[in-house]
Amino acid sequence: MYTYMIAGHARLPAGMAAKNLYDTLTITAEVEGKYGVIVEASCTLATEQGRQYIASLLRGYSLMDGIEELLARMDHNYFGKASAAIESALKDLYKQYVTTVNE
Repeated sequence: MYTYMIAGHARLPAGMAAKNLYDTLTITAEVEGKYGVIVEASCTLATEQGRQYIASLLRGYSLMDGIEELLARMDHNYFGKASAAIESALKDLYKQYVTTVNE
């Protein structure tokens, strides 16, 4: 299976535990090359549970379907302080995906 790694970045809000470790939130995704399916994902949230939860929401999603459904999935399932940063990082990740596919 052919895969590639892409990443999206966003600034974290003040007052978050992860802000003490990083200035930005990064979401990385291993994406299957033919159908754009996210095989594995990770992010720089402070807790292991948060990182695993975000990965579980991303895993299996095809970026060929666009970003709106994925943003809606986050909006309906993640209620932490980092929600705006996660949304921004996902938009950046999707932009990287589109750029990669169009090369």
